[in-house]
Amino acid sequence: MKLVKLVKLNNVQYNPNRDPDFYRRPVNEEFRLQAVLNGSGSAQCSFSVEGETLCEGSVSLPGTFDCKFSYDTAGTRIGDLVIEGNGETFHEKIRIDVLEHAWIG
Repeated sequence: MKLVKLVKLNNVQYNPNRDPDFYRRPVNEEFRLQAVLNGSGSAQCSFSVEGETLCEGSVSLPGTFDCKFSYDTAGTRIGDLVIEGNGETFHEKIRIDVLEHAWIG
């Protein structure tokens, strides 16, 4: 059984090959990253972007790691999701796209 069952960004299953439009948010609008976890015991979870830890904590398994954050400047950032539990380490790069303003139209 894999430790990480599902990773979601903004309530959509995260897939690095999907059109990034699915995950974009305007400046100051909240992003939500979730990792649905399997197993027993607990897992240490952290999400950091460009060296700054945005969320970290211990999750009782099975359970969900939930991280909410926003940015006040536009741009593309690469985040690191790291989850350790059940003798397994999961690591995934997550692309965070922040738009200068919301789409109009």
